[in-house]
Amino acid sequence: MDLSRRRLLQLLGSGGAAAGAALAIGACGRRPAPGGQGGAERALSVWTLDLAPRFNGYMQAVIASWEARNPGVRVRWTDVPWASVERKLLAAVFARTAPDLVNLNPPFAANLASKGGLLDLTSVLPAGAAATYLPPIWEAGRQNGEQFALPWYLTARITMANQALLERAGVAAPPRRWDQLPAYAEAVHRRTGRYALFMTVVPDDSAELLETLVQQGVQLLDGDRRAAFDSEAGRQAFAFWSALYRRGLLPREVVSQGYRRAIELFQSGDLAQVATGPDFLRNLQTNAPGIAARTAPYAPITGASGDANVAVMNLVVPRQSAMAIEAVSFALHLTDATNQLAFAEQARVLPSAVAALEQLQRQLGTPQPGAPQPGDPADRLVQRARLLSAQALEASRVLVPAIPGIKRLQAIVYTQLQRAMLGELSSDRALAEAALQWNRYAEARWP
Repeated sequence: MDLSRRRLLQLLGSGGAAAGAALAIGACGRRPAPGGQGGAERALSVWTLDLAPRFNGYMQAVIASWEARNPGVRVRWTDVPWASVERKLLAAVFARTAPDLVNLNPPFAANLASKGGLLDLTSVLPAGAAATYLPPIWEAGRQNGEQFALPWYLTARITMANQALLERAGVAAPPRRWDQLPAYAEAVHRRTGRYALFMTVVPDDSAELLETLVQQGVQLLDGDRRAAFDSEAGRQAFAFWSALYRRGLLPREVVSQGYRRAIELFQSGDLAQVATGPDFLRNLQTNAPGIAARTAPYAPITGASGDANVAVMNLVVPRQSAMAIEAVSFALHLTDATNQLAFAEQARVLPSAVAALEQLQRQLGTPQPGAPQPGDPADRLVQRARLLSAQALEASRVLVPAIPGIKRLQAIVYTQLQRAMLGELSSDRALAEAALQWNRYAEARWP
């Protein structure tokens, strides 16, 4: 086992190893700010994920405008590949050279926060900062009463459907609620020989099914982080997905292949719908133009509450930073309505700032006079999909909180649901086994 992997396990593990990692992160002392004394220029270290080189111009403009307002501080921007950020950040933490501000995905940020590695931003945020952002998105950056993250950009899945298959199945549109899915899946499969959708239960792949359980009324964990999913709602949800699979209404590969297989099946015309983002249409128009010509966007499937899922990218401040005030100031600048709207337009993502989202919806719904209009049907379809995605945020929240151990929970739940699907256990027995395994893990990690 290499050193970085061992340190990762120490940081995210339990017991004495985790305590040692937390001590290393939070209590080893803050590194001195570069530049020394006497008013010399100081450097603010900022890390982002997978933005270079496409967004170099954008980031350089944001940095220049902030530096103009903050003389004496220079932003040192580093863009890190997604696949290596955890290793690089842990190495920097243990070397006491952690960045002042870093862009992280919520699960890793939550793990760091739980070990004391991230600064509680409450004391350095200006009054009213929370009101700038969508309330459910702001709340997703809280843990144990502390604000460990500022939200940045968002993505929300919508439904892309093959209208030719829908017509052959005799349905006008995909279902809006999960309880409508069995009849729809039956019609698609019986009349077309294809499948309605693909929902992977591969343990280390997409969290979509775990999110779906929440939409079906399942509470995953209680206040003590013990299993709450062994409930009537949980039993109904396990029975729901097990029955769909056993009836042959889900592709057999959902137990062995991940989300990528859903894309392959949709592109080959063997799947009626897929949950994805608006940009999928661009790839589809390139990879499978015939399918793209028959594809249309629809609102996402939800549960009785109407809640859809949203994915969040965060900005966090490691506790080692000696420039927390400047780091938060830059983060607020990067995520203000003007800069978020500009980034959303370039990256085709969604903003977490309320004013930026409202402006984006206006632009997508009613383009401004004089603004270039989409000239061909493919462009208009992408714009329509982006509007649906933006509108979905009005009823969206982070359905599966980024709590420590969430990947372990997903692996346990998926593995036992697989066993129910394959007929190794009844769905009730599989659910009970999942609860037992999670509680053993939770009791060891959080006595």
